[in-house]
Amino acid sequence: MLRPARLGVVLLIAVVSACTADTEAPADRSDSVVVSTAGPPVAAPEHGTLVAAEPVADVDRRVAALGATALRLRYRSTSGVDGSPAEVTGIVFVPAGPAPAGGRSVVTVGHGTTGGTDDCAPSRYPNLLGSIDLVIPLLERGYLVAVSDLDGLGNGRPHPYLEPDTAGYNLIDIVRAAQAAVPETSNRWAALGESQGGQASWSAAELAPGYAAGLDFVGAANLSPAADVSPVAEPGTVLSVPQQMFLPLIVSGLAVSHPELDPDAYLHGALSAQREALVSCTTPAAANKIDIALGLRPADSEPRTPQDRARIGTWLRDRALPKRPAGGPMLVLIDERDNIVRPEWTRAAVERACALGDVIELRSRPDGLHADPRDVPVAVDWVADRFDGVVASTTCPSR
Repeated sequence: MLRPARLGVVLLIAVVSACTADTEAPADRSDSVVVSTAGPPVAAPEHGTLVAAEPVADVDRRVAALGATALRLRYRSTSGVDGSPAEVTGIVFVPAGPAPAGGRSVVTVGHGTTGGTDDCAPSRYPNLLGSIDLVIPLLERGYLVAVSDLDGLGNGRPHPYLEPDTAGYNLIDIVRAAQAAVPETSNRWAALGESQGGQASWSAAELAPGYAAGLDFVGAANLSPAADVSPVAEPGTVLSVPQQMFLPLIVSGLAVSHPELDPDAYLHGALSAQREALVSCTTPAAANKIDIALGLRPADSEPRTPQDRARIGTWLRDRALPKRPAGGPMLVLIDERDNIVRPEWTRAAVERACALGDVIELRSRPDGLHADPRDVPVAVDWVADRFDGVVASTTCPSR
């Protein structure tokens, strides 16, 4: 039996899907919003090209019970870091039975944080490292469901954790790859993501007007989205233990875009010594994460200098959403007891997106924790309404 304190750490580590700080509400950042003035990039012919597809025999029992099948894909996508081509892996789930007239609508799913190494690719596991719970209710509705592993997970490349353009490209391109792998797939698609994946689905919505040209985007549902986690770097922030545990992943993800980043400026003590264990999923060292967490000190995650704190804050703000207007309506779900991605951070991001002209319905759960599973049916219903042609509501103030 775990002691209460130890059990608390276990539960917190289990639900964390992005590294954030448990702080007071951040100062108004309206004067430091980074919004792209350029239009979204236009898809090139190779984007979404299917490279390989193979049947998956070992599927989750709930997938098998529905009679659905799965294909593991390798497809071409784009790096948001430098625009270079990348081959990305993922998995597509096909419902049982004949497709409806016009083909099956597609939901591209953004998974929550798994890690930063190849062994953290969800498609390698029957339960998708937890994300199967997002897939099942969509399969039950008859949608084809595509889950990208994301660049850097499963393809031998570094994972640019929380770099939104890369994730948005990956979610869009697996829709095109699914069309090639499953001929009865239609052009109609939606995005649904949770935490890290909520940032990915939001980004896909912003990239849809140009990058998803030729596809019919109906909307994106974003659950506990890590749209803007830059407040973690604000002066006075002290990370809690589970937040400290994800700092190596934040640092390694930023280093893909900023190779000049010095990890020793942010990771000390056990965070530095056990850095590889904390970004991996199945290595022997990864099994010791609980023991690592119990031995952490506040100083282990303190930036070395005020300049180092300011530098990482700038880099995180550069990645913050929104970057540009979305190409369709969005649902944003926040949980008021979320101490991982703070609800006030998400509200601020929504306010900025509303100011860009987005159509957003913001909903909150007063007793909800981060990535609350009760939010999933709400998101699935919202997606179904978009496919059914129901006009999306908005909580954005009228202009």
